[in-house]
Amino acid sequence: MTDTRIPTRVFPNASQDAETAKDSVSTPQTQHPHYRLAFQDMDFLLREDLRPVRFQLELLKTELVLDEAKIGSTFVFYGSARIPEPSKAQALLKLATDEKSKKIAERLVEKSKYYDVARELAAKVSVLPRDERGWRQFVVCSGGGPSIMEAANRGADDVGAESIGLNIVLPHEQAPNPYVTPSLSVQFHYFALRKMHFLLHARALAAFPGGFGTFDELFELLTLIQTGKIQPIPVLLFGRQFWERVVNFDALVEEGVVSEKDLGIFRYVETADEAWDAVQSFYRERAEKEAAEG
Repeated sequence: MTDTRIPTRVFPNASQDAETAKDSVSTPQTQHPHYRLAFQDMDFLLREDLRPVRFQLELLKTELVLDEAKIGSTFVFYGSARIPEPSKAQALLKLATDEKSKKIAERLVEKSKYYDVARELAAKVSVLPRDERGWRQFVVCSGGGPSIMEAANRGADDVGAESIGLNIVLPHEQAPNPYVTPSLSVQFHYFALRKMHFLLHARALAAFPGGFGTFDELFELLTLIQTGKIQPIPVLLFGRQFWERVVNFDALVEEGVVSEKDLGIFRYVETADEAWDAVQSFYRERAEKEAAEG
């Protein structure tokens, strides 16, 4: 038996079975939709009763993609899809035709600096070397869309690094920004599973000014940390003036619906250097604490 090669498998793989199925004899029976292999039958896979299976597939596919790319952790970027880069913000201001649109454009111009900040931060975190196992840490991950998301993927691209885009199917036409690494561009149907994948590998998170989507994603993370569902990670809110204007966190404490210590889950920052220093300090202090305890 020492010279005998034992086959690694005796069953054909799914691709081979799929090819074999194409060659079946054409009869009324083989032409009926029910004769298709289950994994090739889109009518079957899209049935309402198959929703749990689609959940599982959407959860599993992204996990396999990231594992095969040896991505150990991510640095997640949240932020508005409506904050343009500075030059485009100025163009919007010039196009404003009334007082209301002019005020909105002026506020977008003020926030457009965060496009450059997100881009700079993404470049900083993307130059880290692989760890001793060959896995990459703090890989930039965004929603894959425009504006702040684009800035994050663009910053990684500036230094020749790969980055992730977790896109979502929306009613209006949209596509991943051109700076997402094609092999790490994933499309989701379910918002809930997309949010889960944002956080499964996240070891730091930057939240820039944004709207409903940014709030949804950010507050889910704050809740998970607050309730102890996940261990704390650095949560960086860019633009203290924006966040304190749109969310009165102190009022939540005064109303007794959150505790004062809950406000320590996140911290305000303004620059890429400040954010990256905060992340490094967080993990340095954590390592020192773990060493002291044991």
